[in-house]
Amino acid sequence: MLSISCHSKCAFEAIFNFGDSNTDTGGFYAAFPGQNGPFGMTHFKRPSGRASDGRLIVDFLAQALGLPFLSPYLQSIGSDYHHGANFATLASTVLIPNTSLFVSGLSPFALPIQVNQMKEFKSRVEEFNSSGSSILPSQDIIGKSMYTFYIGQNDFTSNLAAGIGGVQQYLPQVVGQIAGAIKEIYGLGGRTFLVLNLAPVGCYPAFLVELPHNSSDIDEYGCMVSYNNAVVDYNKMLRETLAQTRTSVPDASLIYVDIHSVLLELFQHPTSHGLQYGTKACCGYGGGLYNFDPKVYCGNTKEINGSTVTASACSDPQNYVSWDGIHATEAANKLSVQAILNGDYFDPSFPLQELCDLQPIG
Repeated sequence: MLSISCHSKCAFEAIFNFGDSNTDTGGFYAAFPGQNGPFGMTHFKRPSGRASDGRLIVDFLAQALGLPFLSPYLQSIGSDYHHGANFATLASTVLIPNTSLFVSGLSPFALPIQVNQMKEFKSRVEEFNSSGSSILPSQDIIGKSMYTFYIGQNDFTSNLAAGIGGVQQYLPQVVGQIAGAIKEIYGLGGRTFLVLNLAPVGCYPAFLVELPHNSSDIDEYGCMVSYNNAVVDYNKMLRETLAQTRTSVPDASLIYVDIHSVLLELFQHPTSHGLQYGTKACCGYGGGLYNFDPKVYCGNTKEINGSTVTASACSDPQNYVSWDGIHATEAANKLSVQAILNGDYFDPSFPLQELCDLQPIG
């Protein structure tokens, strides 16, 4: 476990992130260019490869630790890996998909591939250091880093067509694969792991529109009870699996991070946190309760019933939890990280504020 010296502002000199679109800072679009506006409109003022109007949870976490934004591992132009790397890509799953991106829409960069990329990164760090190059960080970076995981949502949602029962049969494999990835990175020298659980997808505008449900399945906050209950079951399984995994990584900090509770609170009580809309998308088409139409996704223009329509962004994303029906706004991401940094959502407790002189996130 890490201790902080009096000469350092933070015990963590880098972040290595594994995930999907919730934390992808440009990896997918480095591999498959083509992101358009209005993505990135709030902070970057242009598409930045992020599935949001602005910054993501991993951006705010890096900012709080006094680190620069993470460069995507797949981005060959303009990247700097001295303070970590981001292996996350949009549409990534924990389990390796049995079909291609162009058939299923799932990324080829599943968690086992991301872990292999981390192994390759470590090998290149050792190689460059032995030759005296300073292009990459020093070899001791591996043990001085935070390893973050926010992945599993696509394993859950991509199987929902088979019903909740169809999803649940995969969940033990999913949590087992996450545990295996942690053990592998522990073997490389990683010692601090933050694993975010699954968000309440039953509150997502896209799924409220697309998934079959009865009105009796909608709770007082407008979320689907059955799907959110299935998420709770998954999160319990993940929490228990991480507890078991701790015996295999005895001198590591393996922390379960309850992002689910944070986001559920934002969806249920947006106005209590300076927001206005919970289950309505900022960027979408159709208006109404959800402002989401699966036929025309955020930023796209399509012909529907003889009319050309565009799924455009609202002018006030700072008032929304949901950016595009699936992903959170910068405002929601910032509120989520502020809540996490307080330490109330760590299991077991983790003295992040003692290990780091946390910087304010703007």
